[in-house]
Amino acid sequence: MKPIKKIVVVGGGSSGWIAASMLSFHLKNDLCQIELVESTEIGTIGIGESTVPPFVGLIQRLGIDEQDFVRETQATYKLGIKFVDWHQRNENYFHPFGVIGKKIGNHDFYQCWLKARMQGEASSLQDFSPCNVMAENGRFFLPNKAQNTPIGGANYALHVDARLVAQYLRRYAEARGVRRTEGVVQQVSQRDNGFIDKVVLTDGREIQGDFFIDCTGFKALLIDKTLGVDVEDWSNFLPCDRAIAIKTEQTEPTLPYTLATARKAGWTWRIPLQHRIGHGYVYASRFCSDADAKSTLMRAIDSPMVEEPRVIPFVTGRRREMWKHNCLSLGLASGFIEPLESTAIHLIARGMDFFLRYFPDQDCEPGLIREYNRRMAGDYEEVRDFIVLHYCTTQRQDTPFWRWCQHMPLPDSLNERIELFRGHGALREGVDELFRSASWQSVFEGMGIRPRKHCPRVDNVDFAQIGETLTRARAAIHGMVKTLPTHDEFLRHQLKLEP
Repeated sequence: MKPIKKIVVVGGGSSGWIAASMLSFHLKNDLCQIELVESTEIGTIGIGESTVPPFVGLIQRLGIDEQDFVRETQATYKLGIKFVDWHQRNENYFHPFGVIGKKIGNHDFYQCWLKARMQGEASSLQDFSPCNVMAENGRFFLPNKAQNTPIGGANYALHVDARLVAQYLRRYAEARGVRRTEGVVQQVSQRDNGFIDKVVLTDGREIQGDFFIDCTGFKALLIDKTLGVDVEDWSNFLPCDRAIAIKTEQTEPTLPYTLATARKAGWTWRIPLQHRIGHGYVYASRFCSDADAKSTLMRAIDSPMVEEPRVIPFVTGRRREMWKHNCLSLGLASGFIEPLESTAIHLIARGMDFFLRYFPDQDCEPGLIREYNRRMAGDYEEVRDFIVLHYCTTQRQDTPFWRWCQHMPLPDSLNERIELFRGHGALREGVDELFRSASWQSVFEGMGIRPRKHCPRVDNVDFAQIGETLTRARAAIHGMVKTLPTHDEFLRHQLKLEP
């Protein structure tokens, strides 16, 4: 066996420095050198500012102090995503993190609530989500400090400044021995077997390695331009192909959730940070011009701009092979799915998790590569299906874009999930999927898709018992949330910020 002695990460930004940080944590520097090549001449997209709970877990696993990270990245806390005008105009729903309700006896909470709802129960599903109730009231508290309480099943993620995250992780990785090289890659050299041998910079320097990680964004310099791996295009399922991003001044109160509002030809985001607010409009260019999109976005912002809007074209899809030979692609180099469910940074970390699980020697055995590509393809397809669900279940008829969504083609895998759920609320849950039952139930319910029947097993539970349990649970969650600090109060106390 010939162990890998040097890994070269080409490209910085969030993807490059997440990769370098995870490698530096898991590999001993004296056995495997890690070098990252990036250039300040090349900008980063920097729009992936909303995350999901596993990102908090990553920060904790790396041994990073969470309070320090939140302070240095100007982060705020996130309890979920509020969707406005997606099902119908003037309607909204919430996709919360964490649990929704607790089992009643040995029975699934959702099925018990569904039975009660079919028999006249007035409560909404989200009344039993601690994260939703906190978000509605602008409150926040760390769930791990509230275990065995009515909000103990909550979870959270972060809104972060992507550029500050990259800077923070650069300091972390360099302190652990990662070498950073400033330069622009001009040429990539391959061996006779197709493996990458070295990258050559514009000033003539050559950087050799045993393994290479492509973090060069949409350019995909290694995985595409060198190894010729193309993208499996998903624009037939997700027609949005452009985004306009803008930053504005922060205004209080700072909301503990991301806001996603459906618009004429797509949707706008609003992501609150400590020092500013990130806004954007994701839209389909065949239904909306750049000028119209910019006008829509400008009408949606409610605070002064701190930079000019920029248009970002993209193709939705993933690489047919995310790992080929001795090259792994991460971030935008491996694929792109619109940020509706804040999955970009998560997919980077997942890519590294699987790479470390199937870590090769210099031969890069095909079996490891096939298994990695299979697992990552499954992750991308799960995210794709979950996002398509938000569009295909709309009842909006007011614009050509939303009328198209009602008749859009669906992946077979999503069709099967929808039909399974329509029966009596059953869900297909894969191994280690990001979106668990509470997520699918929240979006189905929010988009007006409710099962025709409840599970027959729930008939073993007395209706009065279900009603009493629901009443107590709802009162307990709402009662405790009223005692919690507001999100801004929590931030000031937790981070010792000036009021």
